[in-house]
Amino acid sequence: MLFNLLSSAYLSDTLEPIAKWLTIGIVAAILIGYLITFLVNKDLSKVFIKKSAIGFIFYALALGIFLLILEISKKFDVAYLEENWVSLDVIKYVLVPLLVTLSVALVGGITLFVLVKNQSPLTKKVTAIFGLILVVCLIVTLVLIGIHFSNNINGDGYYTGEDANLNPTALYVFAGVLIVATVTIALFLGRNDKKPFDTHCIALAGICASLSFALSYIKLWDMPTGGSVTLVSLLPVMLFSYIYGTKKGLLVGFLYGVLQAVQDPWLIHPAQFLLDYPIAFSMVCFAGVLTDLKLLDKVPQVKFTLSAIIAGALRFFCHVLSGVFAFGAYAVDAGATNFWVYSLIYNSYVFIDIALVVAAGCILLSSKAFNREIEKLNPDSFSKQDIA
Repeated sequence: MLFNLLSSAYLSDTLEPIAKWLTIGIVAAILIGYLITFLVNKDLSKVFIKKSAIGFIFYALALGIFLLILEISKKFDVAYLEENWVSLDVIKYVLVPLLVTLSVALVGGITLFVLVKNQSPLTKKVTAIFGLILVVCLIVTLVLIGIHFSNNINGDGYYTGEDANLNPTALYVFAGVLIVATVTIALFLGRNDKKPFDTHCIALAGICASLSFALSYIKLWDMPTGGSVTLVSLLPVMLFSYIYGTKKGLLVGFLYGVLQAVQDPWLIHPAQFLLDYPIAFSMVCFAGVLTDLKLLDKVPQVKFTLSAIIAGALRFFCHVLSGVFAFGAYAVDAGATNFWVYSLIYNSYVFIDIALVVAAGCILLSSKAFNREIEKLNPDSFSKQDIA
């Protein structure tokens, strides 16, 4: 009995709902406190919201780290895997490679942060080295996921059954095309961004990715076969892309996608993994697609809304492709005859997620103080008109 109470699976399943409602309660308290102080003293309300925001960031980061540790422990819990009919091979072929890839990304980010801060001449070389190692780790991860697919899923009669219509060729083609297209377009849109990742940018990237990851645990509801609507978990990474543009946003989106794969690995095929995680969440970089559009400088809320919708629609498209060509078995179980229609309807939850992000983002961007901070972070892209 004591072992069950102390098991990582039990703790995770017990504490996650508590964390969700605690966080919702904290957000509600902050909003109520801000409203009260605003009605009493506007200057006091500015101080209150600034200190509350800083406090919430630290709370969310600590919560995210704690929940990640629990989640990893649960995924390595043999009893939990057996109880949920998950092959133990998932540990060495999926979880360990993902954690190694994530660790390389985090260590590389911290190392580059220190080098940039100290203006080291080794920065470019170290960036190239870590970039190469990260690519190798990702390739090895995909190969191992492929081995896991061959050993445990291929020919299982469910995902790969005749009616399920799993299509590896289509998955590889769409994943490859989307990778090339996303990287090419993101770099093209960010071609005028000549500034390297400076200290502030790297620090903010880490904070935004971590905040998004922490908020992704605060699920308003889970979808039955994967996916969830969260408490504006994409807002931090989308704001980062909005501030710094698509080129820098691409890296943060990729990192967040790997974090999502570690948190909730719903993996049956290497190309499906790419579509549902790194590619899908790299699409948040397009929240910066209108960053340099001066026409909308005076209405940052509109600029962010349009950008967020574009990014959300592209993420939605990735999940739809995965649903059609990898998870057809779920459509069969639901009695659907058209995989495209089923996937389009099922994955439409993404737009609820984006609607919440847009609402929260517009509230933030309605603050002149917040816009002033944005202008300080990237003065080349945000003119004084933003805060007029």
